[in-house]
Amino acid sequence: MKKFKIKSFCKINLFLKILNKNIHNYHNINSLITFCEPYDLISVQAINNSYDKVSFSGKFKKGINKKFNTITKVLFILRKMKLLKNKNFKIDIKKNIPHGSGLGSGSSNAASLLSFLNNNLKLKLGKNLKNKISREIGFDVPVNLEIKNSAFAGKNNKILRFKQKFRLNILIVFPNIVCSTKKIYKKNKIFNSSPIRYNSHLNSKKKLINFLKKEGNDLEKAATKLYPRIKKVIKFIKKQRGCYFSRITGSGSACIGIFSDKESIVFTQKLIKSKFPKYWSVVSKTI
Repeated sequence: MKKFKIKSFCKINLFLKILNKNIHNYHNINSLITFCEPYDLISVQAINNSYDKVSFSGKFKKGINKKFNTITKVLFILRKMKLLKNKNFKIDIKKNIPHGSGLGSGSSNAASLLSFLNNNLKLKLGKNLKNKISREIGFDVPVNLEIKNSAFAGKNNKILRFKQKFRLNILIVFPNIVCSTKKIYKKNKIFNSSPIRYNSHLNSKKKLINFLKKEGNDLEKAATKLYPRIKKVIKFIKKQRGCYFSRITGSGSACIGIFSDKESIVFTQKLIKSKFPKYWSVVSKTI
């Protein structure tokens, strides 16, 4: 049977603001989200078997629960809805993106598989139902369903999208720390009562950069207190020529730097490899 390959892209929070806690004690956030390479590569093949075969390979496969993960959640929910009758799959996820890094690889994997099954098996899931399924898997999954443009995600699950593709130069550094999102949110003391709203004047890369330079990630203070190594990486990136700003993405531990030009970013990556030889880093552009 034919094997399909799906690219599951890396998610970046360009800024992140904590608004408040909802009635379920979860945090409402305001964040500008975009996507870039690298990507996890998901191989999917229908098999004549009474159960699924889900495996993980690649550099960052270690530490993933093979029985309970975002991929098995997708399959479980679709079966609960009786949409995968007598269908089983062999699925391998080549993990090129470190998990526990704030890069959203697990959420991206789930969204990529859900979209693939919906399209190829003609499940006829509408947008609202896909979003409902996604939220059941994880709070970050809905925003990964469509990655054509950067997404401005506000509270109450509302997602507004930019029409422009800004193609930012981005450096990502993972300092080999698997962050505890739960601990970081618990330690966070920063709240912003008013969400930042999409502003139509952000219609050029220059205006967007100037806007982002004034923002930040509210979780960074808590993350750097729990994991001081993260602060060292952010400071180092910030000092480099051509760097507009540096901060963590999501709840960390991955640190990002947005740069003015390719030459500066490539040179900075070489410095990172020299100063922090065991850290994973990648140079990319937002997609």
